[in-house]
Amino acid sequence: MTAVTGQAYYKYELKKLIAQEIERLRNIVTDNFTAIDDFAKYRHHIGVIEGLRKAMELCEDAESIVNGAERG
Repeated sequence: MTAVTGQAYYKYELKKLIAQEIERLRNIVTDNFTAIDDFAKYRHHIGVIEGLRKAMELCEDAESIVNGAERG
């Protein structure tokens, strides 16, 4: 496996794992029968989801930078 292929595979797997974790947390927040029984827990889960979405966005920014675009 070449370095470029390895990096592309790593990026793909990382983004897939982030998306899966977002979906898992979203299901916890939206399921009526979970342990989210107070607003603090709800806010925590929403914050984690937002952090993961930001991580996904930064992955895209990093890819753009590697491909020659400037971060804006």
